Amino acid sequence: MGEKIVLIDGHSILNRAFYGMPMLTNSEGLHTNAVYGFLNIMFKILEEEKPEYLAVAFDVKAPTFRHEIFKEYKGTRKPMPMELHEQVPILKELLHSMNILTLEKAGLEADDILGTISKRSEEKGLKVAVISGDRDLLQLATDNVMIRIPKTKKGGTEVENYNAKDVLEKYRVTPKEFIDLKALMGDTSDNIPGIPGVGEKTATNIIVEYKSIENAYANVENIKPNKAKESLRDNYEQACLSKVLATINVDADIDFELESAKILDMFNEESYKIFKRLEFKNHMSRFDIENTATKDRAAEKFEYIDKKEKAEDIFREAIDAKQAAFAIIDKEKISKVGDSDNILGLSIAFGEDKAYFIEKNEEISPEYICNKILETVEKIDKAIFIDLKSQLKHLELENSKKIFDVSIAAYLLNPIKDNYLYDDIANEFLAMPVPSKKDLLAKVLLEEAKDEKRDIFTKCVCYMSYIALVSEKVLLEKLIETDMMTLFTEIEMPLIFTLDSMEKYGIRAEKEELKKYSESLDGRIKELESEIYDKAGEKFNINSPKQLGVILFEKLNMPYAKKTKTGYSTAADVLEKLALEYPIVNSILEYRQLTKLKSTYAEGLANYIGEDNRIHSTFNQTITATGRISSTEPNLQNIPVRMELGRMIRKVFVPEENYVFIDADYSQIELRVLADMSGDESLINAYRMSEDIHTATASKVFHVPIDEVTPLQRRNAKAVNFGIVYGISSFGLSQDLSISRKEAAQYIENYFEMYPAVKKFLDNLVQSAKDTGYAYTSFKRRRPIPELSSSNFMQRSFGERVAMNSPIQGTAADIIKIAMIRVDKELKLRKMKSRLILQVHDELLVEAHNDEIEEVKEIIKKEMMGAASLAIPLEIDMNIGKNWYEAK
Repeated sequence: MGEKIVLIDGHSILNRAFYGMPMLTNSEGLHTNAVYGFLNIMFKILEEEKPEYLAVAFDVKAPTFRHEIFKEYKGTRKPMPMELHEQVPILKELLHSMNILTLEKAGLEADDILGTISKRSEEKGLKVAVISGDRDLLQLATDNVMIRIPKTKKGGTEVENYNAKDVLEKYRVTPKEFIDLKALMGDTSDNIPGIPGVGEKTATNIIVEYKSIENAYANVENIKPNKAKESLRDNYEQACLSKVLATINVDADIDFELESAKILDMFNEESYKIFKRLEFKNHMSRFDIENTATKDRAAEKFEYIDKKEKAEDIFREAIDAKQAAFAIIDKEKISKVGDSDNILGLSIAFGEDKAYFIEKNEEISPEYICNKILETVEKIDKAIFIDLKSQLKHLELENSKKIFDVSIAAYLLNPIKDNYLYDDIANEFLAMPVPSKKDLLAKVLLEEAKDEKRDIFTKCVCYMSYIALVSEKVLLEKLIETDMMTLFTEIEMPLIFTLDSMEKYGIRAEKEELKKYSESLDGRIKELESEIYDKAGEKFNINSPKQLGVILFEKLNMPYAKKTKTGYSTAADVLEKLALEYPIVNSILEYRQLTKLKSTYAEGLANYIGEDNRIHSTFNQTITATGRISSTEPNLQNIPVRMELGRMIRKVFVPEENYVFIDADYSQIELRVLADMSGDESLINAYRMSEDIHTATASKVFHVPIDEVTPLQRRNAKAVNFGIVYGISSFGLSQDLSISRKEAAQYIENYFEMYPAVKKFLDNLVQSAKDTGYAYTSFKRRRPIPELSSSNFMQRSFGERVAMNSPIQGTAADIIKIAMIRVDKELKLRKMKSRLILQVHDELLVEAHNDEIEEVKEIIKKEMMGAASLAIPLEIDMNIGKNWYEAK
């Protein structure tokens, strides 16, 4: 047998892909994860099988003979989610464009089509691979028919393979006997009832011994155990009907010509357009660019330059072109602070279809490259970069209106994406699918590819500047169209330079203090271990959820036990419910916090302290959908503040000699933004009268005079205040406050009675997001919310919370960015020694020289409080200290 045919169970594989892949949408808002996952599986199978023929079978909604047999039996098969349903016609359209045969017929299920074509193909001498997630198809397995069952896990695909001997080995029955096995044990997901009281183990033992249901019934008195004997005797007719349901028709009436399944040109111009529309960038490299007219002719003109004389000509041409794009190419394994030795060269593009890589070598130094960039930027009208901040490690460049970062523009236009690399930008904004770095180089590092795969390396790095160049106009137009030009030019572009400055300065960390902190954690962790063992009455592995679950829910018999496949759930939400009544649980929660502190900070931070004794974190500008800044390597924005021992980590961070830390934190900025955006007079007046907002809210919510508000009432009101900002539900508030949902719902209702404009404002935010698909901040930043159109209630509820929260949190994020930019700019304009070094949520940290403390305080106060004009003034809390702990 030489030729092969692959037969795919369309709905089954699409369904597997849908639940195995994260939800994806393209720019049009179409859900695409199931189609994308289907293709991943199909291509994997095709690469492994290398077949000559391919067909995909689909179910038809019209009733089949199986539906008629058991009309009264209702299994547990769930209706298809709308997000999956809408992808079925998309997949069929795509398969047809790829010249792939699809088969479907009213009255036949896909299983019957697959079984029939499988049998016919085998009879013609072909080897057959049947691809399905349904184990019913194992009955089709023979020596020449392989059933392949894919599993999608975390975006990857694993495949189980079964021919006749594999079925026998795993299930102890032949493929034909597998029908009887399935009929006895039943399968509610496939609407096969089986017979009561007979599970897989018992059914297997019966079929192994008697080979069929009919023979087992003929020997029913010998069946063991008694429960199975009685069930088969009483339900034999149902067992036989189940067998009919489980049996695939291999002689169905369906037209099929083998040649119609011949694999032809799958990657053609028509399918290219659909792949492009669906934004399946990882599959674009499969296309023959010449035949599909997708070739980017610019790639033919990409050039590798290693002579200084030629480099000089290129820079002159760039200046004459008046517009150029730049991308400094670094080694991929580089240090935090810019080191010119890590520069591999420069990618530069200008004019029509011109892009070059200028190599760093003995003739062309890093200094030469950087100086020529600065000289060129100064003389041209527009300088375009991709991921400018990463290049500022090497460039002393100042912000100006002529500088444009395409990564930042792409982020503003679609802030819920993961990456803003050159291929992402080309695909989304230029409809120009180009191979990504991964497509071109796989796992080869740039520095290795430069020497070993020069042509491909050149293509990869030249795309970086070329795509930046040609996308700038489109991105600019879209920023204008979406009214985000001011946000781009006045906030996001200047912020690049502020963040770069903060990264370069870093923050000083004392290794000895870190060691002391680690020792203090060790001491408390050991105390907690003893407390936990004492309260449990035995030693066990506290870090083992399985062992912990047994102690809590079996030995100590605590409530709220939730059994999982691996044991009892000991997740934080479960333990927090128990903490109020069970001291051991409080100790366990503290133990978990401290062990995480030790591994993440006490031990983890030491790895990031550089030779200058400072930590140079990376501040990420394009990660969060709300516009908040995040930090990585290490994450300094996640420094613990809830518990005293957690806050003590801040003692490790100290200013340089002759400097102090000045820490300034916005006071309740998100609540102030809520008051401003909602226009609620009661909320605004509470602030204008300088009332404690949580006490004022408690007074209104709990109907007590303001001077009689108890600390508990204030704490609860605080939870309501901040919960409202985050779109909290009565369930969420009840969990936070350990009260009933009814009480929580009453708190929220009372809140909205006191602040009616807030309720109206939040409702309008949700409705606006449903109408437009976006949430907007006061500064016109927008966030797409595709979850609002989901058929899943939980997804829609999440979308509604996002619609309420994003405008508030995003506006607060924009304000803190404005404050950062202004504080940094003012310190530099005055040529001060003091510097802004850290931003954590609503907090700025300045390392201030002793001679400049009062002046710095004035700058911080003026720029932070004046960052935005709201209906109520912005307020800050400011402190000075010899370390971050004292300053905070």
